[in-house]
Amino acid sequence: MQYRKWPLGYLSTQAVVQVVLRGTESDVFLADDANLRKFEQGEDFHYCGGRYRQSPVRLSPPSGGSWTAVVIPVGGHVEASVQVLAA
Repeated sequence: MQYRKWPLGYLSTQAVVQVVLRGTESDVFLADDANLRKFEQGEDFHYCGGRYRQSPVRLSPPSGGSWTAVVIPVGGHVEASVQVLAA
């Protein structure tokens, strides 16, 4: 599985992460450090996000901590950019 990730560092629950997609629909989510490791090891993990067809995607972390944005294209190629709009 091909995916891209963007480490975002510490984010509070007031943060808004914007992901702009160009290309195919994609799974877009935020994962904390422990769940990112589980994801990368193929284990069950918890995340904030889902599958999106339209852009931009705006997500807020459910708790304060260190977060990473992940984009997984579904059946094609996608270009993505990630920006923290508010922290």
